Amino acid sequence: MFSLLGYTFFQNALIAGVLASIACGIIGTFVIIRRMVAISGGISHAAFGGIGLGYFLGIEPLLGALGFTVGAALTMGELEQRAEQHMDTLIGAVWATGMALGILFIYLTPGFAPDLFGYLFGNILLVPQGDLLLMLVLVAVIVITAGLLFNDLVAVTFDQEYATVINLPVERLMLVLLVLIALTVVMLIQVVGIILVIALLTLPAAISRECTAQVKTMMVYAVILGISFTTSGIFLSAYLNIPSGATIILVSAAAYGAVLVKKRLTGR
Repeated sequence: MFSLLGYTFFQNALIAGVLASIACGIIGTFVIIRRMVAISGGISHAAFGGIGLGYFLGIEPLLGALGFTVGAALTMGELEQRAEQHMDTLIGAVWATGMALGILFIYLTPGFAPDLFGYLFGNILLVPQGDLLLMLVLVAVIVITAGLLFNDLVAVTFDQEYATVINLPVERLMLVLLVLIALTVVMLIQVVGIILVIALLTLPAAISRECTAQVKTMMVYAVILGISFTTSGIFLSAYLNIPSGATIILVSAAAYGAVLVKKRLTGR
Protein backbone atom coordinates (compact mmCIF):
# COMPACT_ATOMS: atom_id res chain seq x y z
CA MET A 1 0.00 0.00 0.00
CA PHE A 2 2.87 2.40 0.80
CA SER A 3 4.14 1.90 -2.74
CA LEU A 4 1.39 4.35 -3.73
CA LEU A 5 3.55 7.13 -2.29
CA GLY A 6 5.63 6.92 -5.44
CA TYR A 7 2.72 8.03 -7.61
CA THR A 8 2.13 11.72 -8.32
CA PHE A 9 -1.66 11.48 -7.94
CA PHE A 10 -1.27 10.01 -4.44
CA GLN A 11 1.23 12.68 -3.44
CA ASN A 12 -1.19 15.35 -4.70
CA ALA A 13 -3.97 13.79 -2.62
CA LEU A 14 -1.87 13.92 0.56
CA ILE A 15 -0.87 17.53 -0.10
CA ALA A 16 -4.51 18.46 -0.73
CA GLY A 17 -5.46 16.79 2.54
CA VAL A 18 -2.86 18.79 4.48
CA LEU A 19 -3.92 22.08 2.89
CA ALA A 20 -7.60 21.39 3.54
CA SER A 21 -6.84 20.43 7.14
CA ILE A 22 -5.04 23.72 7.79
CA ALA A 23 -8.07 25.68 6.58
CA CYS A 24 -10.48 23.43 8.50
CA GLY A 25 -8.52 23.70 11.71
CA ILE A 26 -8.53 27.49 11.66
CA ILE A 27 -11.98 28.29 10.31
CA GLY A 28 -13.67 25.23 11.79
CA THR A 29 -12.70 26.43 15.26
CA PHE A 30 -14.51 29.73 14.71
CA VAL A 31 -17.50 27.85 13.26
CA ILE A 32 -17.77 25.58 16.30
CA ILE A 33 -17.34 28.37 18.85
CA ARG A 34 -19.83 30.67 17.10
CA ARG A 35 -22.22 27.76 16.37
CA MET A 36 -22.25 28.47 12.64
CA VAL A 37 -22.49 24.88 11.42
CA ALA A 38 -25.86 25.42 9.74
CA ILE A 39 -24.59 28.58 8.03
CA SER A 40 -21.62 26.63 6.71
CA GLY A 41 -24.01 24.02 5.36
CA GLY A 42 -26.00 26.66 3.52
CA ILE A 43 -22.86 28.13 1.97
CA SER A 44 -21.50 24.72 0.97
CA HIS A 45 -24.68 23.67 -0.81
CA ALA A 46 -24.94 27.06 -2.50
CA ALA A 47 -21.57 26.19 -4.08
CA PHE A 48 -23.39 23.74 -6.35
CA GLY A 49 -24.85 26.75 -8.16
CA GLY A 50 -21.30 27.90 -8.91
CA ILE A 51 -20.31 24.42 -10.08
CA GLY A 52 -23.25 24.42 -12.49
CA LEU A 53 -22.42 27.95 -13.65
CA GLY A 54 -18.85 26.87 -14.34
CA TYR A 55 -20.06 24.02 -16.57
CA PHE A 56 -22.53 26.34 -18.32
CA LEU A 57 -19.93 29.05 -19.05
CA GLY A 58 -17.20 26.55 -19.92
CA ILE A 59 -14.86 27.67 -17.14
CA GLU A 60 -13.25 25.78 -14.27
CA PRO A 61 -16.16 24.71 -12.01
CA LEU A 62 -14.17 25.45 -8.84
CA LEU A 63 -13.73 29.06 -9.95
CA GLY A 64 -17.50 29.26 -10.42
CA ALA A 65 -17.97 27.76 -6.96
CA LEU A 66 -15.52 30.28 -5.49
CA GLY A 67 -17.45 33.26 -6.81
CA PHE A 68 -20.81 31.74 -5.94
CA THR A 69 -19.94 30.82 -2.35
CA VAL A 70 -18.39 34.20 -1.60
CA GLY A 71 -21.44 35.91 -3.09
CA ALA A 72 -23.79 33.67 -1.09
CA ALA A 73 -21.87 34.35 2.14
CA LEU A 74 -21.94 38.11 1.64
CA THR A 75 -25.62 38.02 0.68
CA MET A 76 -26.54 36.06 3.82
CA GLY A 77 -24.56 38.42 6.02
CA GLU A 78 -25.97 41.59 4.46
CA LEU A 79 -29.57 40.35 4.52
CA GLU A 80 -29.30 39.34 8.18
CA GLN A 81 -27.96 42.77 9.11
CA ARG A 82 -29.91 45.04 6.75
CA ALA A 83 -33.17 43.21 6.08
CA GLU A 84 -33.39 41.88 9.65
CA GLN A 85 -34.11 38.35 8.48
CA HIS A 86 -33.58 35.33 10.72
CA MET A 87 -30.46 33.42 9.75
CA ASP A 88 -32.21 30.04 9.66
CA THR A 89 -34.60 31.39 7.01
CA LEU A 90 -31.71 32.76 4.96
CA ILE A 91 -29.85 29.44 5.25
CA GLY A 92 -32.80 27.54 3.84
CA ALA A 93 -33.28 30.03 1.01
CA VAL A 94 -29.60 30.11 0.00
CA TRP A 95 -29.25 26.32 0.37
CA ALA A 96 -32.22 25.58 -1.90
CA THR A 97 -31.51 28.37 -4.40
CA GLY A 98 -27.90 27.32 -4.89
CA MET A 99 -28.82 23.68 -5.48
CA ALA A 100 -31.67 24.63 -7.83
CA LEU A 101 -29.47 26.95 -9.90
CA GLY A 102 -26.79 24.27 -10.12
CA ILE A 103 -29.29 21.74 -11.44
CA LEU A 104 -30.66 24.28 -13.94
CA PHE A 105 -27.24 25.33 -15.26
CA ILE A 106 -26.12 21.72 -15.67
CA TYR A 107 -29.37 20.87 -17.48
CA LEU A 108 -28.82 23.78 -19.87
CA THR A 109 -25.19 22.81 -20.54
CA PRO A 110 -24.84 20.88 -23.82
CA GLY A 111 -23.38 17.41 -23.51
CA PHE A 112 -22.28 15.55 -20.38
CA ALA A 113 -20.94 17.27 -17.26
CA PRO A 114 -17.61 15.53 -16.50
CA ASP A 115 -16.51 14.94 -12.90
CA LEU A 116 -19.87 16.07 -11.52
CA PHE A 117 -19.97 13.10 -9.15
CA GLY A 118 -16.55 14.10 -7.80
CA TYR A 119 -17.71 17.64 -7.00
CA LEU A 120 -20.73 16.27 -5.14
CA PHE A 121 -19.02 13.51 -3.17
CA GLY A 122 -15.34 14.37 -3.49
CA ASN A 123 -12.41 12.52 -5.05
CA ILE A 124 -9.18 13.66 -3.47
CA LEU A 125 -7.23 11.03 -5.42
CA LEU A 126 -7.91 12.93 -8.64
CA VAL A 127 -6.90 16.45 -7.54
CA PRO A 128 -4.90 18.02 -10.41
CA GLN A 129 -1.88 20.29 -10.01
CA GLY A 130 -3.91 23.37 -10.97
CA ASP A 131 -6.40 22.78 -8.14
CA LEU A 132 -3.52 22.31 -5.69
CA LEU A 133 -2.24 25.75 -6.64
CA LEU A 134 -5.71 27.24 -6.09
CA MET A 135 -5.92 25.51 -2.71
CA LEU A 136 -2.49 26.85 -1.74
CA VAL A 137 -3.56 30.41 -2.59
CA LEU A 138 -6.79 30.02 -0.61
CA VAL A 139 -4.93 28.64 2.41
CA ALA A 140 -2.52 31.59 2.29
CA VAL A 141 -5.44 34.04 2.21
CA ILE A 142 -7.18 32.27 5.09
CA VAL A 143 -4.07 32.02 7.29
CA ILE A 144 -2.97 35.61 6.69
CA THR A 145 -6.45 37.07 7.21
CA ALA A 146 -7.14 35.01 10.32
CA GLY A 147 -3.71 35.90 11.71
CA LEU A 148 -4.10 39.63 11.17
CA LEU A 149 -7.64 39.73 12.57
CA PHE A 150 -7.28 36.94 15.12
CA ASN A 151 -8.09 38.89 18.30
CA ASP A 152 -10.99 40.73 16.66
CA LEU A 153 -12.46 37.52 15.21
CA VAL A 154 -12.17 35.80 18.58
CA ALA A 155 -13.98 38.69 20.27
CA VAL A 156 -16.80 38.66 17.70
CA THR A 157 -17.03 34.87 17.84
CA PHE A 158 -17.38 34.68 21.61
CA ASP A 159 -19.51 37.75 22.33
CA GLN A 160 -20.82 40.20 19.72
CA GLU A 161 -22.20 42.56 22.37
CA TYR A 162 -18.79 42.86 24.05
CA ALA A 163 -17.17 43.39 20.64
CA THR A 164 -19.63 46.21 19.96
CA VAL A 165 -18.90 47.83 23.34
CA ILE A 166 -15.17 47.96 22.61
CA ASN A 167 -15.94 49.57 19.23
CA LEU A 168 -15.02 46.71 16.94
CA PRO A 169 -16.62 46.74 13.44
CA VAL A 170 -18.77 43.73 14.23
CA GLU A 171 -20.75 43.68 10.98
CA ARG A 172 -17.63 43.82 8.82
CA LEU A 173 -15.87 41.18 10.89
CA MET A 174 -18.83 38.83 10.56
CA LEU A 175 -18.78 39.32 6.80
CA VAL A 176 -15.06 38.55 6.77
CA LEU A 177 -15.68 35.37 8.75
CA LEU A 178 -18.44 34.30 6.34
CA VAL A 179 -16.12 34.88 3.37
CA LEU A 180 -13.40 32.80 5.07
CA ILE A 181 -15.93 30.01 5.55
CA ALA A 182 -16.80 30.26 1.84
CA LEU A 183 -13.13 29.97 0.85
CA THR A 184 -12.70 26.93 3.09
CA VAL A 185 -15.80 25.30 1.59
CA VAL A 186 -14.34 25.66 -1.92
CA MET A 187 -11.16 23.93 -0.77
CA LEU A 188 -13.09 21.03 0.73
CA ILE A 189 -15.16 20.37 -2.40
CA GLN A 190 -12.27 18.48 -4.00
CA VAL A 191 -11.56 16.57 -0.79
CA VAL A 192 -14.96 15.33 0.39
CA GLY A 193 -17.47 16.95 -1.97
CA ILE A 194 -20.28 19.44 -1.45
CA ILE A 195 -22.51 16.94 0.37
CA LEU A 196 -19.94 16.11 3.08
CA VAL A 197 -18.20 19.47 3.53
CA ILE A 198 -19.87 20.29 6.85
CA ALA A 199 -18.48 17.20 8.56
CA LEU A 200 -14.81 17.78 7.74
CA LEU A 201 -15.16 21.49 8.52
CA THR A 202 -16.53 20.87 12.00
CA LEU A 203 -15.55 17.44 13.36
CA PRO A 204 -11.80 18.08 13.95
CA ALA A 205 -12.62 21.38 15.69
CA ALA A 206 -15.42 19.74 17.68
CA ILE A 207 -13.02 17.08 18.95
CA SER A 208 -10.33 19.63 19.80
CA ARG A 209 -12.88 21.63 21.81
CA GLU A 210 -13.26 18.62 24.09
CA CYS A 211 -9.51 18.75 24.79
CA THR A 212 -8.86 22.44 25.43
CA ALA A 213 -10.56 25.80 25.91
CA GLN A 214 -7.73 27.86 24.39
CA VAL A 215 -8.63 29.02 20.89
CA LYS A 216 -5.10 28.85 19.45
CA THR A 217 -4.56 25.40 20.93
CA MET A 218 -7.93 24.29 19.55
CA MET A 219 -6.82 25.35 16.09
CA VAL A 220 -3.52 23.49 16.37
CA TYR A 221 -5.26 20.33 17.58
CA ALA A 222 -7.89 20.64 14.85
CA VAL A 223 -5.23 20.96 12.14
CA ILE A 224 -3.38 17.91 13.45
CA LEU A 225 -6.59 15.91 13.69
CA GLY A 226 -7.64 16.98 10.20
CA ILE A 227 -4.32 15.86 8.74
CA SER A 228 -4.64 12.54 10.59
CA PHE A 229 -8.19 11.96 9.36
CA THR A 230 -7.52 12.87 5.73
CA THR A 231 -4.27 10.89 5.55
CA SER A 232 -5.69 7.77 7.18
CA GLY A 233 -8.85 8.08 5.09
CA ILE A 234 -6.84 8.32 1.86
CA PHE A 235 -4.74 5.25 2.70
CA LEU A 236 -7.78 3.28 3.88
CA SER A 237 -9.84 4.12 0.80
CA ALA A 238 -6.95 3.14 -1.48
CA TYR A 239 -6.45 -0.15 0.38
CA LEU A 240 -10.15 -1.07 0.43
CA ASN A 241 -10.91 0.46 -2.99
CA ILE A 242 -13.79 2.56 -1.63
CA PRO A 243 -14.69 6.29 -2.07
CA SER A 244 -12.08 8.52 -0.44
CA GLY A 245 -14.39 11.37 0.62
CA ALA A 246 -16.81 9.13 2.47
CA THR A 247 -13.93 7.22 4.09
CA ILE A 248 -12.36 10.42 5.43
CA ILE A 249 -15.67 11.48 6.95
CA LEU A 250 -16.30 8.05 8.49
CA VAL A 251 -12.85 8.09 10.09
CA SER A 252 -13.57 11.58 11.46
CA ALA A 253 -17.01 10.56 12.72
CA ALA A 254 -15.59 7.44 14.40
CA ALA A 255 -13.01 9.55 16.23
CA TYR A 256 -15.68 12.03 17.33
CA GLY A 257 -17.90 9.19 18.51
CA ALA A 258 -15.01 7.70 20.49
CA VAL A 259 -14.39 11.04 22.19
CA LEU A 260 -18.07 11.35 23.14
CA VAL A 261 -18.13 7.78 24.51
CA LYS A 262 -14.98 8.42 26.55
CA LYS A 263 -16.49 11.63 27.91
CA ARG A 264 -19.68 9.77 28.80
CA LEU A 265 -17.81 6.98 30.60
CA THR A 266 -15.29 9.14 32.43
CA GLY A 267 -17.44 12.21 32.99
CA ARG A 268 -14.81 14.54 31.50
